[in-house]
Amino acid sequence: MTDFCPILWPEEPAPEAYINCGECGLDQHGSRLIWGEGNPNAPIMILLDNPGTREDREGNPFVCGTRQTLQKAAQEAGLTEEDLYVTYILKRKPVRAYDKDEVRKTCMMHLNQQLSVKMPEFILCLGNVAVQSFFQDAEVNVKQLHGKLHKVHGYHTTASYHPLAVRRRPNLWPIFIKDWKYLADTYRNSLK
Repeated sequence: MTDFCPILWPEEPAPEAYINCGECGLDQHGSRLIWGEGNPNAPIMILLDNPGTREDREGNPFVCGTRQTLQKAAQEAGLTEEDLYVTYILKRKPVRAYDKDEVRKTCMMHLNQQLSVKMPEFILCLGNVAVQSFFQDAEVNVKQLHGKLHKVHGYHTTASYHPLAVRRRPNLWPIFIKDWKYLADTYRNSLK
């Protein structure tokens, strides 16, 4: 296996119609809109709660812990940047209190627009926020859904823990890797 070296994946610009979107109110938080990153035409869509940060306080690009953990797991599973497109329920990082349920519901329109254009073969929801938002069920969670394929809104979908949860609780790493390998194997088998 080659050494792991995280990189900042290319960012996909938001469609012109959404650049200045203020429907959810997160535009007032001062964080910038991040539509997605990686390969916009990838067969696998990774879904996170929000984009976090791609720049430090001085505006210099950096690879945050979430992206490092995600990329390391993808590499260990044999997936590359070309296989993956990362996007989010919220397209901006919240920096103060907000109406979580209402904002997530409002922001799902962006994800639905992306799905209608991208039509990924597989979706991997990382973390309970992504799972509950995408499955549209506040009662489901990663623990009960991971390691299996589900049909959600017509998409082959699976789930795993959020990369930050894995960083905070290293005992989740073996489960996280197993989930990524399950996705990679399922994807490769679909190509046969």
